[in-house]
Amino acid sequence: MTTIEIEYCVPCGMLDRAQDVQHALLSEYGEQLDSVALVTGDSGVFEVRADGEQVFDKDEDEFDVDAIVASVGEAASA
Repeated sequence: MTTIEIEYCVPCGMLDRAQDVQHALLSEYGEQLDSVALVTGDSGVFEVRADGEQVFDKDEDEFDVDAIVASVGEAASA
């Protein structure tokens, strides 16, 4: 089972994006995941980690919910 953390910038107003990713992951993988946690951050951060391994960083990747869900699926099956 996989633990997901979505760290998002609170001052930047990224809560909606974080919730969109959380909902998509839970809809796609449901009980295959141990948890999908929202982690507050600042300084423009938006990162998604699967079992501590980064699978998305807005500084390196274009924001795409479907791509993030696919990346988590790849990490979870590895």
